[in-house]
Amino acid sequence: MQPNSNDKRRVLTPEALAMMDTIARTGSFAAAAREMGKVPSALTYSVRQLEEALDVLLFDRRSRQAELTAAGQELLVEGRRLLHEIDAVANRVRRIATGWESELTICVDDAIARRAVFDLMEAFYQQPTGVEGLSGGPPTRLKLRVEVLSGTWEALTTGHADLAIGVSTQPPGSSVHCELLGDMEFVFCVAPHHPLATQPQPLAAALLAGYRIITVADTARSLAPVTMGVVPGQDVLTMPSMAAKLEALMRGLGCGSLPASMVRRHVDAGRLVQLQTFQGARIFPSNYAWRNTGQPPGRALAWWLQQLQSPATRRSLLEQHEGLLL
Repeated sequence: MQPNSNDKRRVLTPEALAMMDTIARTGSFAAAAREMGKVPSALTYSVRQLEEALDVLLFDRRSRQAELTAAGQELLVEGRRLLHEIDAVANRVRRIATGWESELTICVDDAIARRAVFDLMEAFYQQPTGVEGLSGGPPTRLKLRVEVLSGTWEALTTGHADLAIGVSTQPPGSSVHCELLGDMEFVFCVAPHHPLATQPQPLAAALLAGYRIITVADTARSLAPVTMGVVPGQDVLTMPSMAAKLEALMRGLGCGSLPASMVRRHVDAGRLVQLQTFQGARIFPSNYAWRNTGQPPGRALAWWLQQLQSPATRRSLLEQHEGLLL
């Protein structure tokens, strides 16, 4: 007769798993019984219940010592893991009761410096829990997502993100708080061997129309997608990310604009040439925003909002591209 799932769940208790751990650690039923304050026969009975419910042998009866079978060893390993997870869940629940969110989703536009975002995440995990006797940082699970143009707003307004960094002008009627991050300058670049690199500046619209432009696809699914800098009639090569666009530009696959801080080192090294166009300087405000729930923000969101009030943090999010492009 095969054991049913109810039997398995009934016997696979934290107490039973802890008993298996004690027997394996002490090396005998007698030693484990002394440590647990029980008689050896009680442990033997409990082990037999486990074996009957699982339909396996957990200990080798031919050995005088408490020698585990292969099945018993697997139960020991998994049991220890489950006990650790039970303790972790208990600690997480206790910490969340102090006001930490269980999860916080942060959406960043692809033009935001990823290195600065990782610096903030590292600092977040170093925060004290605020719960006496518990360590290991805040219990909030962070979830990072990257979007492009309208996709960043869409993630926030549809509830798929709690905080958006690098959004453009606030959509009308949206129930969000929006604060200025700073101005982001986009510069027009080509590879040194691209035909436009030697043309008189500023480059006219009629001239640009004859050359392929490289863009990054707007990730919006329901909002109207935005395309920036494309001249009517111009051939378009669409990339999935800013990093891919940068690579395509350096290979001479087309022309296009990227944040000045992202291309500065490549221009200085001669891998790209910065050019002036008929559009002149292109500077756009970049913002951060969070949803208006009518309630004070949780401790995790409040921490991020506090960091974003720092001028140094805002500047690094707009400029600190060197060393990390994902």
